[in-house]
Parts: sequence; structure tokens; C-alpha cells
Amino acid sequence: MGKIFEALQKAEEENIQAFQADTVNSSLDNTILDDKLICYYQPGSIVSEQFRKLRTYLLMPAAGVKSKTFLISSTFSGEGKSLIAINLAITIAMELNSHALLMDCDLRNPSLSRWFGVDKAKGLSDYLLGNAELPDLIMKTGIDKLNILTGGSSQDNPVELVGSKKMEGLVDELKLRYSDRYIILDSSPVLATTEPHVLYNMVDCILLVIRAGVTPRESVQQAIKFLGKEKITGVILNGMNFKSAALRSRYFGTSQYYPYYGNVKNDKFKSVGSKISSMFKKDKK
Repeated sequence: MGKIFEALQKAEEENIQAFQADTVNSSLDNTILDDKLICYYQPGSIVSEQFRKLRTYLLMPAAGVKSKTFLISSTFSGEGKSLIAINLAITIAMELNSHALLMDCDLRNPSLSRWFGVDKAKGLSDYLLGNAELPDLIMKTGIDKLNILTGGSSQDNPVELVGSKKMEGLVDELKLRYSDRYIILDSSPVLATTEPHVLYNMVDCILLVIRAGVTPRESVQQAIKFLGKEKITGVILNGMNFKSAALRSRYFGTSQYYPYYGNVKNDKFKSVGSKISSMFKKDKK
């Protein structure tokens, strides 16, 4: 597993060199990130604060047993799991002493490369197929202490790849190599695919994303039953629609603290707080 160590070292110490002609430059420092990555663009927003609460819940558990690998999944597609995974990874990377590696494990419909503007990038599937070396795939981003491993080329039947010994060894090595590194795996939906069940034994805990007013209660129950609740650390309710000031105050306190607490540094995104109920609507993952 020395190549995995080399990959992480290479991603941290230098900007990775350009890929071959059919790929893109693997340094994302100059990439314009999607503005729905709210934890990066508006760290003072109430949305970002909720992600910080989630980070604290995960990294400082009451039981005192820290998890290092987090699987993010949903019952069906379109519930916002990928955007949740990305913003959680950004929030972890922004913590003073933590590093984050975000992996796109949805090989049927990989989306991480689109969010970071590297659509042609090779990634996890290429590594598992033996078509690329890991040091050339782990990318630095413009966000300090956040690296990504994209999904690579789309696969029609990725269960064998995700469930392979090579994948298991990769996750184990990433988990054991560094004490300050957290790995976030963005997986395919639970009820639509088999991969979350295959990845179950490779991760420390699972976060299940559901969309408020959309995901049927029975589907949530079925997903929990399918996975088993032992590793499900929590359920993230996405897309809440706060139609009144009273309802917002119930969740976030008085309106004077909504949607921002503290200084707002970027005028371009001041309006994002007023769109809290719809900011994830366009995420189709």
C-alpha cells in the first residue's frame, strides 16, 4: 500500500502535474467552484453553521469513539447527498487540525468532478480497474486541506469494483495512515443500488440524507432495515422549507440572527441565506 501513501504525500506537498492529453490538470487551485458549495463561499451563513454542528457531532462524539470514515448515502437519487457530502468535507477541512479526503464512490453516476469543474478527470474507477496509478488521481483543491478523488469513468456494473479487495485495501490504508485525516465517501442511493451495502463494512459510520416533504417514511425505514442501523450515526433532513419567520425562529432563534451571525464578507452571496429552503433543489444526485 506504499503507493497510497505516496499519493497522499504528493497531493499535499505539491500541485500534481498535468495528466495526459485526454485528462485535465489535477490542481484545482484556479478552478471556479460551484457557488452552491455554501460552506466555502459563505462560512458565516446559518447553513454553514449547521454543517459545523454536524462536524462537531461527528468529530467530537459524546461516546468518545471517533470515526474516521463517513459514508454519505440516500434512499433514492435527487435527495442532495452529493452536495451534503461536499459541504461536510469542506467544513471538516476548515477545522483547525483536520484534513479531509472526499471520494466519489457513486461509479454509476459520478458527480464530484462536475462540482469541481474537472469533468474529464480520471478517478476511482480507473484506479480499481488498474488503468491509472493513485498518485495521479488524488487532487488538491483550492480549499486548504481538502483533497478529492473523483469517480472517474462511469461504470454500468460497479458493484464488483466497489466490493473488491483493492477497494477495501484502499479505504483501510487511507484510514490508518494519518490520524488527522477524515475520509468522506459519497455513495450511490441505498434502495436503488447495492454499493452502499457493499461499502458498509469498510466505513466507520453512515449518514443517510432524506429530502423533507419528498422522501416517503416507508422508504427511509426500508433503507435503514436494508443497511442495518448499527452504523447509521444520523439522518440528515435536507430541503426544509421555512415558510414563516416564526418557524425559522423555532429552529434558529430570533430573526436578527437569521440568516447570518457575524460579518458577511462576500456581497455576491448575501442573498443565499434567504434561499435556505431551495439552495439544494437543483442537486439531482
